[in-house]
Amino acid sequence: MSAILLSIATFFSTVIGGLFALHFRDRMHFILSFTAGVLLGVVSFEILPEIFRLAHEQQLDATWAMISLITGFLIFHSLEKFVSIHHAHEADYAVHHHPQVGVLSGFSLAGHSFMDGVGIGLGFQVSTSVGILVAIAVISHDFCDGLNTVSLMLVNRNTTRNSLAMLLLDAAAPVLGVVSTLFIHLPAFFLMLYLGFFAGFLLYIAASDILPEAHSQNRSSITLILIGLTCLGAIFTFMVAHLT
Repeated sequence: MSAILLSIATFFSTVIGGLFALHFRDRMHFILSFTAGVLLGVVSFEILPEIFRLAHEQQLDATWAMISLITGFLIFHSLEKFVSIHHAHEADYAVHHHPQVGVLSGFSLAGHSFMDGVGIGLGFQVSTSVGILVAIAVISHDFCDGLNTVSLMLVNRNTTRNSLAMLLLDAAAPVLGVVSTLFIHLPAFFLMLYLGFFAGFLLYIAASDILPEAHSQNRSSITLILIGLTCLGAIFTFMVAHLT
């Protein structure tokens, strides 16, 4: 019951982050710059350390997680190329936007949020204290999950209505993840593979989609601010990861 109650807090944290992105959509370049830093920080300070922790504790070969990372990166890249849902940002970043990219990204982030809930549930299966610590970490970064979901939807020209629908899906996903752990037990090896795959996905959308759009302003003074916000996003994630 405690895990489910804490997962409900993640719901509100995600929704607040998404509404923040909607309210300040006219300053999307600034939001995207911060979002890119957050995504890079999540990979560097949360996902990769968790992979190596799992590998060490369970005596697993972390090489498989790195293979999964590259696989995730290349699969998303291939989906964009072969399904023709996106074009490279080589000429003009502001022109190449496709709603399908935002939807696919939103579903992927919702999948990550679902696994956040699974993490909370599995933490409580170990002990109450572990579950609470995992829940605090998830609640802290779910604000950015909501912001990321709405930002990716809006930058790819999805409607406000569709962006809100994806936000609600992302917000509900951790609750569903916690509920699922009442019936399943995920082996550590497959959790490690999942974390690697998701890290590859985040690296791709941060480097290929969000950063080019966020830093597409030509004025040098604005560019410095945008780069600073990206650094701030990474620092923010570092602090959240180490404080929680």
